Amino acid sequence: MLSFRHQASAPRATLDDLETPCALVDLDRLSANLDAMASYTVVHGLALRPHVKTHKSPRIAAEQMRLGAAGLTCATPRELEVMSEVSGDLLLAYPAIGSARVKRVMELPREVRVSVGLDSMIAIDELAAGARAADRDVDVLIEVDLGMHRVGVQSAEEALALAMHVRASAPLRFAGVMFYPGHIREHVSEHHGKLTQLASDVQHLIRVLRDAGLPPRVVSGGSTPLAWRIHEVPGVTEVRPGTYVYNDRTTAEIGSCSWDDIAFTVLGTVVSTAVPGQAVVDCGAKALGREPMRGVAGEGFGALFDRPEVVVARMSEEHGILDLSNTDWRPRVGDRVRIVPNHVCIVVHLNDVIHGVRGNQVETTWPVSARGRQP
Repeated sequence: MLSFRHQASAPRATLDDLETPCALVDLDRLSANLDAMASYTVVHGLALRPHVKTHKSPRIAAEQMRLGAAGLTCATPRELEVMSEVSGDLLLAYPAIGSARVKRVMELPREVRVSVGLDSMIAIDELAAGARAADRDVDVLIEVDLGMHRVGVQSAEEALALAMHVRASAPLRFAGVMFYPGHIREHVSEHHGKLTQLASDVQHLIRVLRDAGLPPRVVSGGSTPLAWRIHEVPGVTEVRPGTYVYNDRTTAEIGSCSWDDIAFTVLGTVVSTAVPGQAVVDCGAKALGREPMRGVAGEGFGALFDRPEVVVARMSEEHGILDLSNTDWRPRVGDRVRIVPNHVCIVVHLNDVIHGVRGNQVETTWPVSARGRQP
C-alpha cells in the first residue's frame, strides 16, 4: 500500500526544478489531516465516507480506506469508475438523471456496492429501470434539504413518500437519508444556532421515517466545516467531508483548520514587477480558479502561504496580481511563491499532476486521475 509517510528514498527534484504554475501538497500535513479525521470518526462512532471531489486521486483514497473509511463519496461517474479501483463501497451523491449517466453507474464492477442519493420520483424510476436492465441491486439515500437550498426534498413527509416509492421499485433498496449542511459557513464559533436547528430537523426526519416503518439504516451528513461537530447531531451515522485532506484559505478563515493545517498550495513564479505596488505571478484564473471567499469576509482569489497579508487581488487567464500594499516585502522577477487558493477542490481539478513535497524537496507525484468526465 502506498503511503504518504516519510520514506528513505532520495528526492527526485527540488521546487526550483518544477515548471510553474503547479500544485504542491505538503506530505506531512496531508498525513496529519487524514489521521485527524479518521481518529475523530472512530472516537465518535461515525462511519467516514470521504468525498473524493477534493483530491480525485486513487492514491489518497487508498490511504483513506487504509485508515478505516467505510467507503467513498463521488460526484461524477468518472469519479466512481476511478475509485472502484480502491473501494468496494461507493456513494454517488448526485442524482443519476439521464440514461447515459445511469448506464455508467450500472457498469461499475459488480463486486462494488453502489449507493445513489436522489430527491425525485423521476430519478427513482430512471435508476430502477437501469438497475433492472443490469440485474443489479442499488441502495438509495433520499436527499433532504436542511438549509442549503440546492437539492433535496423540502420535508420529512416528502422523504417518506420517496422512501416508500423506492421500497416498491426493486431492485432498488431504501438505505436511508442524506443531507449537506453547506449553508453553515460562518466561523465555527458561530455554528451553535444553526447546528441546534440542524439536529432538531434530523431527529424529526428520522422519527417520521421510523414511525412509518422505514427506519433509515444510514443517516449521512457532509461538509468539512461541520465535520468536527457532526457528532452533536443525534442520529447521524456517517460523515462525508472532502476538503479536510488539503484544506484551503476559506477553511482556515472560518476556523475549521489552522493555517498550518493547509497542505495544498500552488507554486508560482513572479514574472513582472513593472507596475508599482504590485507583482505579477504566472497563476491566473487557469491556475487558481475564480472563486471568491465563501461565507466569510475576505478579498482576493488566494493568499501567499508565508505572507497571508499578500493576496491575489486580480486575475486574468494566466496573470495573477499580488497586492503589495499591506507588506514591505518587495519580490524580484524570478522569485517563487506558494499561494493558498480560496477553494482547493476546483483548483485540484485544473491540474493533471500533484507534487508531494517535504520542505523544498519533491518526494513523489501522483495523477489527478478522476478529473474530467470521460470514461
